[in-house]
Amino acid sequence: MTNLDEPALQFRNVDYSVNGVSILHDITGSFPKGTITTLVGPSGSGKSTLLKLCNSLLTPTSGDIYIDAKHISTYDPIALRRHVGIALQSAPMVKGTVFQNLALPFELQGKELAEQDAFEILEDVGLKSDVLHRKTSDLSGGQQQKVSIARTLLNRSEILLLDEITSALDRNSLHEIEQLIVNINRKYDSTIVWITHNLEQAISIGHFTWVLIDGKLIETGDSDLLKSPTHALVKQFVQGDHR
Repeated sequence: MTNLDEPALQFRNVDYSVNGVSILHDITGSFPKGTITTLVGPSGSGKSTLLKLCNSLLTPTSGDIYIDAKHISTYDPIALRRHVGIALQSAPMVKGTVFQNLALPFELQGKELAEQDAFEILEDVGLKSDVLHRKTSDLSGGQQQKVSIARTLLNRSEILLLDEITSALDRNSLHEIEQLIVNINRKYDSTIVWITHNLEQAISIGHFTWVLIDGKLIETGDSDLLKSPTHALVKQFVQGDHR
């Protein structure tokens, strides 16, 4: 069950810099377990960088990150990335069939993916079983994105990081993916952190929202904050070009 007082992910005074250039500055906040939090903000505000810090694809310059109340540095990297899965906008596929793509994480761990498990995960993401042995190159963009999410879900990740996974999709595919993520959150009680440039999506899908501008966490709260933001910078962002 969702416990708003129990964070799945917590940032404490996190900074991230590259070659002396500050990308994120003094980020402090948490993502409650079992909820969907959307990350919004102008391009270049540090959203993707923040997401990559959540599973140690990047390491903070200073500050601390906690996963389920344990410091992120105490996790084995492979175990961490099974616990904190990530799906990207590009939905990268290897050449071959859907099954080969789904099985790839297992092969990297020296394991085999059972075909029945593959069928079940396809059902979870709303794909029919007959796509399992089709080439991924023959799939639509929406279908490829579902395969990418299925591949992430096979690790049974308790935390899912989503980086603009619907931005390149047509309207029908977008709504299918949105419903899929809502269903995953409800079925598995997953904690989901979702970067989106679509403010309507952020309001309708997210329980909570973080607004990042120029590498700073400007405002957080229920996603309805985007309807009536209190901070002047957030007002300007919402009323302007928010891509």
